[in-house]
Amino acid sequence: MGGGIAPAKTVVDPLEAIGFVLAGGTLTKPIVFVSVDWCEIRNGSYDAWRGELAVVAGTDPERVFVTTIHQHDAPVVDVEAQRLLEARNAAGAVCDIAFAEASVGVVARALGSALERTGRRVTHVGIGRAKVDRVASNRRFVLADGTTSYHRTSASQDLQAYAAPEGTVDSWLRTLSLWDDDRPLLALSSYAVHPMSHYGHGEVSAYFIGMARRGRQRALPEVVQIYASGCSGNVTAGKYNDGSPSNRPVLAARIETAMTEAWAQTQRQPLESASFRSVPLRFEPRTGVGHTPADLESRIRNDANPFDQCLAAMAMSWRRRTEAGRPIDLPVLELGPAVLVLLPGEAYVEYQLLVQRLRPDAFVMALGYGESATGYIPTSQQIAEGDENLGAWYWVSETAEDVLTAGLRQALGANEPGGL
Repeated sequence: MGGGIAPAKTVVDPLEAIGFVLAGGTLTKPIVFVSVDWCEIRNGSYDAWRGELAVVAGTDPERVFVTTIHQHDAPVVDVEAQRLLEARNAAGAVCDIAFAEASVGVVARALGSALERTGRRVTHVGIGRAKVDRVASNRRFVLADGTTSYHRTSASQDLQAYAAPEGTVDSWLRTLSLWDDDRPLLALSSYAVHPMSHYGHGEVSAYFIGMARRGRQRALPEVVQIYASGCSGNVTAGKYNDGSPSNRPVLAARIETAMTEAWAQTQRQPLESASFRSVPLRFEPRTGVGHTPADLESRIRNDANPFDQCLAAMAMSWRRRTEAGRPIDLPVLELGPAVLVLLPGEAYVEYQLLVQRLRPDAFVMALGYGESATGYIPTSQQIAEGDENLGAWYWVSETAEDVLTAGLRQALGANEPGGL
């Protein structure tokens, strides 16, 4: 789990992949959307998910939206990185290849079974939002001596982390729904926060987000409930979470309350058109000490820490992707008044806020954890301030902000200047 942090010991609650297919109308080919209770899907493994689901749905891989919720006690899948480790007899292990490949087949078969059933007409789209109470906080906070810290983790024991303001967050949970006249079919909710409260003990779980999602499914059994994480690379529950198991249901209840309120505030509008577009992003790999090809090779072979071997293997897998000229897709789906955009990696919340500024005319839902091979995607501010989280799980160069910002402007058709 977690890309090599620890093996699974027990399954506290099951992990799920929940999605939908949208076809017809003004769409030239079907759109597939699936949100997965995994930590990350990376590189060739991400291509495999999109490719297999595209074949089943009769569409193009770029029209398959695959996003992970980013639970840490769940798989990180990068088959290429795992093969690098195995070829060198390394002690570290990113993922189980047989399990990873079989999982894609399970989801593809579920998709095929769904497509065999009679589809539901979609006539309206619903949009609603609600503020979340006491969940999200930025990793960055200012210490009593005036210096800056990025140590507000998902579970924090630091009294200063509790006392400091939330920092830069997006306080709103958004719910996008599809309707057949006045009958709701599905609700896709999103909020920008790391989904864990207590973790790291080998207990597989969908965490407090899974609890909230399942609570809403029980409340509305006829409406498929889907959750996707927003751009939350630098947003955790650390201000409001001490890591105790008893806090998981507390955070779940706060998310579920916001989901309920967003549903109550939902406004339906006729869905007269739907459109898709995608922009290729060409990030550059991180360079410097420890990240040259020779350094990565040495770390995979010789690092005494198995997890550090895994990190080096994932970095090498990503570097090989960039060297092969394989870009990352930035897909956008417009559904009448709503815009759904899927960003790569652990994009920081500033990019979610940027997306909203670029399209003030629309109900914008920015999702993170698409193709996750990039690792963190910070802004220049965090790099300049020495964000300590950008040590290992960070594989793009300092040009990433420019690449992603330009791509978002193009993908969203932004007509006005805008940046971070």
